[in-house]
Amino acid sequence: MKKLGLLLATLCAFNTPALAADAPAKPATKPTPAPTPAAKPAAPGLSPTHANVAYGTHERQVLDFYQAKSDTPTPVVFHIHGGGWVAGDKKGVGSLDKYLAAGISVVSINYRYTTQAQLAGVKPPVSWPLHDAARALQFVRSQAGAWNLDKARIGATGGSAGACSSLWLALHDDLADPKSTDPVARESTRLWCAAVNGAQTSLDPQQLKEWTPNSRYGGHAFGFMPDPKDNKTRDTQFAAFLAARESVLPWIKEYSPMEHVSAGDPPLYLLYSGPPAMGQEQKDPTHTSNYGVKFQEKCQAAGVECEFVYPGAPAVKHPKIDDFLIAKLKAPRKP
Repeated sequence: MKKLGLLLATLCAFNTPALAADAPAKPATKPTPAPTPAAKPAAPGLSPTHANVAYGTHERQVLDFYQAKSDTPTPVVFHIHGGGWVAGDKKGVGSLDKYLAAGISVVSINYRYTTQAQLAGVKPPVSWPLHDAARALQFVRSQAGAWNLDKARIGATGGSAGACSSLWLALHDDLADPKSTDPVARESTRLWCAAVNGAQTSLDPQQLKEWTPNSRYGGHAFGFMPDPKDNKTRDTQFAAFLAARESVLPWIKEYSPMEHVSAGDPPLYLLYSGPPAMGQEQKDPTHTSNYGVKFQEKCQAAGVECEFVYPGAPAVKHPKIDDFLIAKLKAPRKP
């Protein structure tokens, strides 16, 4: 049981540094004009209230906290940077000034890379960045009193790998261990909502090949990377990954966000820089909106709110990620 309840096509990659770090490319089809960019760049001159706060013992297990001014506990935007789980940094949170002005505090985390996990012999390597995200979230909740936070209203966001991590947190069963002697481990990992950009909704190579025939991303999450010291080798083993799918299927089932969609999951928002073209090759198969089509269908079948936004998308309620997060995190409380 789960416990807690125009410019886009050209600017999207720049407004979310994660996508540029993962695989900078234009959409395969020429997008129609989108209403607004994904998010404004981080405002200059805004320094963390607390910088490089350790939530673990590794040098990458640190976070920055930006506190919104408020007399009452504030909601939280929980930012996970992108970079394919092999690069990137917590700096440069989009729309930071807008969240703080709305009375929403912000956390931005670093985490251990899959390459570091692979070199350490950890299997699957993706367990490090994803469980680091969960631990960081639990740590933030443990600081709710000291940092004046609303434990319930935490919304995750990020681009590309950070988007995948955000969705995994939003959809996975609660990882809290109520019997743990560690008070941080007893905190919940459930989210109020999640809003992401260029998300990989699945890590199943069979699904990815069907959706986008020239898919190349994901194998490194499960150790299919010939040289973890060279990030250029990250996406060179997709054929081997697909061929070995059955041998790593339990890992795929655990770490692919789409596998965890179920009734009761929090509201989700997916933003992409171009419209979908299912079954067709894409110029940027790692961030194609093809990822969103079947994912939204599964969410809708489970009764989970999932807003799927791209140039020309129908029935867009929230043009930007920050619009969605502010609306959800600041929604009036039900009596």
